[in-house]
Amino acid sequence: MILVSACLIGMRTNFRGESWLREDLLELVKLRKAVPVCPEQLGGLATPRPPAEISGGDGRDVLNGNARVIRPNGEDVTEQFLRGAEETLRIAQLVIPDLIIFKDHSPSCGVTAIYDGTFTQTLRNGIGVTTALLMRHGFKVVPDEVA
Repeated sequence: MILVSACLIGMRTNFRGESWLREDLLELVKLRKAVPVCPEQLGGLATPRPPAEISGGDGRDVLNGNARVIRPNGEDVTEQFLRGAEETLRIAQLVIPDLIIFKDHSPSCGVTAIYDGTFTQTLRNGIGVTTALLMRHGFKVVPDEVA
């Protein structure tokens, strides 16, 4: 079984209300070999929604209370990101996926890189909040570009 970012199977769940459809991943869902999740929606955020980036670190730092997830206007949405990560973890613990394929660069699902918190579209090495929590619990998470 695979857990996959919902935006990768054509669900319009990203912050703009768009998706990055991957037909191969959609086919896995149709075959009941994959389960889609959107941590940000599970955390209570609307779609579409203002962008958010991690300020002061990456997802590991957010879990440790040393970084925050903010919007361009300074609004703190860390609690929603933490709630979404916890709900995604619950799903993973039920499904017990062999692999998790997440959309890279997301403040939730980033696996190799995330935006740096300046809202200048600058990437930096790091992982998202949900990815950090899932990895902390021993799940294997890979970015969509290599899956």
